[in-house]
Amino acid sequence: MALSNPGLLAASLITLMTVAGCTSSRLSSMDSQPAPLPPAPAGTVTSGQLPPPAAPGTASASQFPAAPQTQVAALPTDGGAAAANAPDLTAASVAGVWSASVSGQSCKVATPQTKFGQGFRAGPLRCPAPVDGVRSWNVSGKQLTLYDDAGSPLARLYASGEGRFDGQTSNGLPISLNR
Repeated sequence: MALSNPGLLAASLITLMTVAGCTSSRLSSMDSQPAPLPPAPAGTVTSGQLPPPAAPGTASASQFPAAPQTQVAALPTDGGAAAANAPDLTAASVAGVWSASVSGQSCKVATPQTKFGQGFRAGPLRCPAPVDGVRSWNVSGKQLTLYDDAGSPLARLYASGEGRFDGQTSNGLPISLNR
């Protein structure tokens, strides 16, 4: 008997292909279970009291070595003649992006008026040390002070002209900001 009906021919081919696919060796690997994993290492769990914390400043107080104790030169508070002739500052007059020069190396310092730390947030952009650690800034009278994470002054500057500040860092390096 010849298959003259195209629908019957298609149904027969589909049936043959399905049966052939079921006998494929590709699917036989899915029937087997994967090998079991090795057991996790077992140990003994104990409980007890931890030793009391060591006193601050002792060698066992921290797993980290103590910071070096170096003497940092004091920043000038009067600013000398530059401070006497400098105008009083406002936060609005300092806010913006400044080109900074620290010991001849240039970078940018952003000084937005976003409250943070000792006054307002600061963002050094590719600055050399110690200016790379500036996190906040504030003005007081004629003085602009840049602070680190701990709120310690990193630099003190005074306006020395239109759009320019000059001063020094806490370790005595000359610093200037200009627009």
